[in-house]
Amino acid sequence: MNKQVRVRFAPSPTGALHIGGVRTALYNYLFAKKNGGKFLLRIEDTDQARFVPGAEGYIKDALDWLGISPDESPWKPGDSGPYRQSERKEMYMQYAQDLLDKGHAYYAFDTAEELEAMRQRLTAARVVSPQYNSITRTQMKNSLTLPADEVKARLESGEPYVIRIKIPRKEEIRLNDMVRGWVMVHSNSLDDKVLMKSDGMPTYHLANIVDDHLMKITHVIRGEEWLPSAPLHVLLYRYLGWEDSMPEFAHLPLLLKPDGNGKLSKRDAEKHGFPLFPMDWKDPITGEVSEGFKEAGYLPEAFLNFLAFLGWNPGDHREIFSMEELTEAFSVERIGKSGTKFDINKAKWYNEQYLRKKPDTVLASYLSRDLKKEGITISDEKAEKIASVMKERATFPADLWKEGRFMIFAPEAFDPQVAAKRWNRDAVEVLKTYREKLSRLEGPMDADTAKNLLENAAQEKEIKLGKVMQAVRLAITGVGAGPDLMQVFEILGREELIKRIDFALNKLTVND
Repeated sequence: MNKQVRVRFAPSPTGALHIGGVRTALYNYLFAKKNGGKFLLRIEDTDQARFVPGAEGYIKDALDWLGISPDESPWKPGDSGPYRQSERKEMYMQYAQDLLDKGHAYYAFDTAEELEAMRQRLTAARVVSPQYNSITRTQMKNSLTLPADEVKARLESGEPYVIRIKIPRKEEIRLNDMVRGWVMVHSNSLDDKVLMKSDGMPTYHLANIVDDHLMKITHVIRGEEWLPSAPLHVLLYRYLGWEDSMPEFAHLPLLLKPDGNGKLSKRDAEKHGFPLFPMDWKDPITGEVSEGFKEAGYLPEAFLNFLAFLGWNPGDHREIFSMEELTEAFSVERIGKSGTKFDINKAKWYNEQYLRKKPDTVLASYLSRDLKKEGITISDEKAEKIASVMKERATFPADLWKEGRFMIFAPEAFDPQVAAKRWNRDAVEVLKTYREKLSRLEGPMDADTAKNLLENAAQEKEIKLGKVMQAVRLAITGVGAGPDLMQVFEILGREELIKRIDFALNKLTVND
């Protein structure tokens, strides 16, 4: 690549950032960094009717949380600003005028009622996709059908109009997509899209072409939903005289529902109980709050690793990648063409892997944070020990506390199924003997000491330890499964163990 790579992520501030948008931002970021280029963020807010307060700040915060902050943006301007389309409004009309002057665009004065009547006529004639195109435009109210003096008079009177592109008839439009290879579309299937709206704002189609050209964008990496618009964009580059500097396109595969049947939606996420947005989003109109991956307990590096594999793979068996490793391994050529099923269990797996890699001091800080919310304070040393024991059983940071409560609070009740099956006379005998040995123990008790005493107690009673081990766990933790029990004993300490054994012996009844 001779010229510097420049890519952009161009979301619209119409609500929370969908996970598909986050993936698009990530792929753009990785491509730029892999090739020593720049990653730009442009806010495409030309559709003022859909603008949602707070959405722009949400986009910034989400990208910052994930560590994919742009090199240039509304908050970090470079030489290509402004970075909000609404602030670039004045520059678009000259390009629309250029298209008009060259005969590649025209004024259309049709009212909403006239457009609807046209659609109804075509529908009645059994036209599958009613469009304002090279055929129907000859029957509509525009500068191609009206006399020039009438067009001039309408414009001078301030009559509302839009500017439409004039799509050629019977022309094959070709695009060499970096992901999909050659894409060919016949112009007869395209409609004369609006380029400038009646409010003087450009549509996405004109604005993004002009902006990409002026910002010297070299590669456009975007979602598959924009593929049908790509032929129109190719024509605009050609008509504006920019065909030689047109960026390369890469259209990313869709994120599919867990069952693979259709595009992933907010409703699917709610149905299956997983987030769809990177961070919590509160709808400013309804007040409805949608949980984000951050607040659900996903680590940003785990979430990014998971996201990278939704449509891309490194070509080998590796699955765990740091951001630096992703950057090194990433290539557009390894992005798949077909949609990718969204598997939340894989996201959880990634979170587990990254959580277990964290130092115990970091895990302890997560635990202490959750404890403080409940007004509980423990020593850093104890927090680290609990975190170390629990990390292999945790998916999210909150699980350290949720699943490890028994190391702070003694059980007040016991799993009835385990008790019915495992609490018997042998268990009672071993625990009584173990209690006696604990009461006579002098000095500190570590995991090895705790284990030796328990094995000795079982041997004295001539009972195999394996037969009563689940009952011992039940007495101390209230449940029949959990982390290494001897490490738990070391954390609890001798006095606490004796208290819990006494409580269990008094509370539980032997089932003969």
